[in-house]
Amino acid sequence: MTAHAPVAAGPTDERSHPPVTQLAIASLALVLIGGIYMVATFADKPSLALPVVLLAGSAIIWATSVLLLTRHRGFAWPVFLQVARWALLAYATIASMIEYSFIHNHVSGTPLLVLSLMLVMFAVDVPLAIGFTVARFQAPSCD
Repeated sequence: MTAHAPVAAGPTDERSHPPVTQLAIASLALVLIGGIYMVATFADKPSLALPVVLLAGSAIIWATSVLLLTRHRGFAWPVFLQVARWALLAYATIASMIEYSFIHNHVSGTPLLVLSLMLVMFAVDVPLAIGFTVARFQAPSCD
């Protein structure tokens, strides 16, 4: 029988953070499922019921994560904003290129609107998750 060495206690972070990253990724997953479903059914006239429900669920989850984040005290807002801005620029560029491919392939009308809104959710979900993940490990601002 071997004895285990006691685990050294490291610095503990007593601050509790809301589940912003988990909610943002759940929101992203709903949008991806809806987008994949729509693209997979373009050969037929795609039903928009499931994608619209998934898009609405994604928007509600994202808004909840933003609300939880804004109500959180002692958060490193300058770091969050710096990281999230650059991530938003990158993901807005990616979403724009995907939007261009839909337009170039003659997607129009309501399916294009739903896909465009899904791309907006995609472009705001990831920067929220990245910005929060970086800022949560920084010293809180003195606001």
